[in-house]
Amino acid sequence: MTRVTLDHCVIHVSDWEKAKAFYVGVMAAEAIPFGNGYQFRWGEQQLNIHGPNQPGTPVARLPVMPGNSDLCFRWHGPIAGAIEQLQANGVDIEVGPVERHGAKGKGTSVYFRDPDGSLMEFMSYE
Repeated sequence: MTRVTLDHCVIHVSDWEKAKAFYVGVMAAEAIPFGNGYQFRWGEQQLNIHGPNQPGTPVARLPVMPGNSDLCFRWHGPIAGAIEQLQANGVDIEVGPVERHGAKGKGTSVYFRDPDGSLMEFMSYE
């Protein structure tokens, strides 16, 4: 069977510049200008963005709504570093650190929200 990996997923934002500040400053993404806004990239993975004046149609039957996503990002290092990163950027931690199971098995996670209220998670396997 051919190997399959995740290339990108999609969220919706209500404000391009707030999203850029968050995903670049807090999430360490590269902002790629696209259409009226941005896409955010981490190496070979990308977060495609629907937003003001850039809907997901005609492909998306039901467009993703701002604040309606739930994404987990792997934190490559101890979870304490993720907590420090969030605190340094004034991002409230909603839950964690807590034990969770992800793609690599048991890990430790912290949960927080992006500016539109989408649930974000940093997971560390260290």
